[in-house]
Amino acid sequence: MSNHFTGLSLGAPLGDQRLDLCDLYAFQSPTDSARTVLILNANPNADALHPEAIYRLNIDNDGDCLADMAISYVFSPPQDGSQTFSVFMAQGDEARSAEAVGQKVVTDAEVSFGTMANRVTSAAGPYTFFAGSRSDAFFFDFDGIKNLFDTTGGRNFTAPHLGGKSPWTGVDSNTEANVFSMVVELPTSELRANPEIRIWGRCSVRKDGRLVHADRAGHPSVSSFFNTDDTKEEYNASEPVNDRDRWTDQFVHLMGHTGNYTREEAIAAIDADRILPDMLVFDPSKPAQYPNGRVFTDDVINYRLSFLSAGDIPPTGLEPHTDLLNEFPYLGNPHPKTN
Repeated sequence: MSNHFTGLSLGAPLGDQRLDLCDLYAFQSPTDSARTVLILNANPNADALHPEAIYRLNIDNDGDCLADMAISYVFSPPQDGSQTFSVFMAQGDEARSAEAVGQKVVTDAEVSFGTMANRVTSAAGPYTFFAGSRSDAFFFDFDGIKNLFDTTGGRNFTAPHLGGKSPWTGVDSNTEANVFSMVVELPTSELRANPEIRIWGRCSVRKDGRLVHADRAGHPSVSSFFNTDDTKEEYNASEPVNDRDRWTDQFVHLMGHTGNYTREEAIAAIDADRILPDMLVFDPSKPAQYPNGRVFTDDVINYRLSFLSAGDIPPTGLEPHTDLLNEFPYLGNPHPKTN
């Protein structure tokens, strides 16, 4: 859940866990190097998603920070422990609509809430989809994070206690966690990478007849570690094309505080990792490993904290989860729910 805690007071966006985008992944299929896997995870409770929401993967393949392809998931109202999902794929100008538009490539497929993963092959193209509960692959030491940061006063994760003893407990807080996962596998050629693509997730919900952008996900842990309560809702609703103008000064200021970066050093680091605009960059001709795409074994918390502190925060020492799959939908079976 590297994109978790993006709502106010470390809560969910708009106070609704169903609208919480947790993680974004992009990597080559381990079974077919000519195919790409994109995964957008939401809802750390791993139960039904919001029937008035649109969950979207946006893909920019020409570098203008606007969507050239959009894959939108919508969900039926849950009933008796079940739910269905449909998927729309839009191209070109149509991909920039906030609505679920384009070709309907999945219609009312069953959401998977148990260990049996419903693999949905689209008749409209060489696409494979999944939606449902999965084991969360993200690993982090949440008690250590709370030791490291002063989160009072709406500051969230922007005020670390640097120096002194290590904050880490060595305990992975996510070993039994589940997440609601939306997975698509498609031919890499469909993405039209030139040579790379930029990807970002978006969750929008209909309120009083209009769509409200509740959350977005690009680089892991950026939204969580660079925003306070004063800026979270604006950041969640904003578009990547405006990120450089709107957020550079705030990011530079924070990095000066957490890592003693000068303005020039901060901008150079932001540019080197391509943090702004906040979109995950993936060149499918190269092996996926963050910051080129993202795979389940990437230690993105260590990566982000080292970035923020200019290497001053020690690594957590945690290991990736061991229940990952080498086949679609790649995330492990969901853990039994505990009371």
